Amino acid sequence: MFKKLLAANPIVQAPMAGVTDKAFRLIARKFGCGLEYSEMISAKALTYKNKKTFELLDTEGEEDYIAIQLFGSESETMAEGAQIACEYGAKIIDINMGCPVPKVVRNGEGSALMRNPQLAGEIVRAVKDAVKVPVSVKMRIGWDEESINAVEFAQYLAQGGADLLAVHGRTRSQYYSGKANWAEIAKVKRAVEIPVLANGDVNTVEDCRQIIEQTACDGVMIGRGALGRPWFYGECLDYLKKGILPKEWTWQEKREVILEHTKLAIADKGEYLAMCQMRHHLAWYLKGLPHSAKARQALSTVASLEELEELLKRYLD
Repeated sequence: MFKKLLAANPIVQAPMAGVTDKAFRLIARKFGCGLEYSEMISAKALTYKNKKTFELLDTEGEEDYIAIQLFGSESETMAEGAQIACEYGAKIIDINMGCPVPKVVRNGEGSALMRNPQLAGEIVRAVKDAVKVPVSVKMRIGWDEESINAVEFAQYLAQGGADLLAVHGRTRSQYYSGKANWAEIAKVKRAVEIPVLANGDVNTVEDCRQIIEQTACDGVMIGRGALGRPWFYGECLDYLKKGILPKEWTWQEKREVILEHTKLAIADKGEYLAMCQMRHHLAWYLKGLPHSAKARQALSTVASLEELEELLKRYLD
């Protein structure tokens, strides 16, 4: 399934906690993204029937493939969480083995699994045996510079039954700093037979072309490069498929995207919660605006769509 999907559209939206909710996924799809991922969801919280966690499973109205990303370090819990996610309509289960956040790593989850390839493979096998949908894994290239083990780790995952790997070209110790190591991603691609996505430092359409060229991967997973410019997904697709260079977006055009994104968030979560959660998106959208600091400060307290429309008119007209 993944090979066919990525051959048609190799541009993939990376999972980002607190960012890739339904509204973001819908706007990314509109602008040309081929595959979207949910925010990171605790498998254990699903098994405990946590109400707020279940809200993250909502993909109603999204007709495309959405990968539901789960995290955890216990095979049985991950398998049960995956089954619950599928009962709620998940079409793909993704396992997070790349999150570097301390509160996740302390529990042996996320990128902490990079230090235990055997357990990682066992988790994949447990999830694979528990569900009938494809299973993917998001990983890094190692724990730190002295223990880069991406190839060995990827082989354990493939042996466990993973259908797709997304490789972020940084170690856990790097978090999101420094430069992504595309050469290590290329080694993973050569070492496994399943499709591989390259992830890390894709901020321009030329970056997108080069990462595919240098890694020979089946697709590109884009995260931070699309924050505040979801049209970047489509720009990358057009550049790869047709050689079309990106246009310059006017602030008036950006305003229309901001309002559409906000309306999608309101439809999903209600106005109060949506406006609170949209504030960091607004800061990203307004990056590069003359006097943007003043505009961001004003938008940091915006509480309604009407207020947002008035503020955007004030700062963008």
